[in-house]
Amino acid sequence: MSEQDSGLRARLVDVGVDLVEAEGVQALTLREIARRAGVSHGAPRRHFPTHVALLSAIARRGFTDLAAEVERAAGGKGRGDARARLKALSRAYVGFAGAHRGMFELMFRHDLLESEGLGLRETSLPLFDVLVGLVAEARPQAGGHGVGPRVAAGALWANLHGIAQLWVWGSLALASGAADVEPLIDAALDAHVGPARP
Repeated sequence: MSEQDSGLRARLVDVGVDLVEAEGVQALTLREIARRAGVSHGAPRRHFPTHVALLSAIARRGFTDLAAEVERAAGGKGRGDARARLKALSRAYVGFAGAHRGMFELMFRHDLLESEGLGLRETSLPLFDVLVGLVAEARPQAGGHGVGPRVAAGALWANLHGIAQLWVWGSLALASGAADVEPLIDAALDAHVGPARP
């Protein structure tokens, strides 16, 4: 791939990222991305054989950004015990959902994405593995829960994803009466890794 081709490929992804952030998933048409990138509507097909391939490249950028936020918030043992790092990871996850609503939706729309051969798994699974590692580390402190850390991490992730989505929509604040998301994150952590040590 030439430098010019590589530059256009990156520009198409950049335009897609900006578009999904500003207008949501429904705005991500090949024609609109091409128009905003200043190229013909057929140009994206030279770099992305399908619309799904382009959407997947855009979503990969989201997973990369989320992984960087999680690393800043919860990376390294010097940032507290495993439960404290899980709480920081949870805040980062819910915060990312609120700050990047369109991207957050796209990243988890597997009906719109393909993970084979486009690097999505290589970007998203290590992020899940961070969660699994922290759950495994935190759970011995809580006495265990009868399921393995991978299943517990999956349940925690589902809980956090639901909190993030319902909080963004305003439904959870209305239903729970919570002024902020912190008590909801604490309740999810208590349920999946046990209460914080005094």
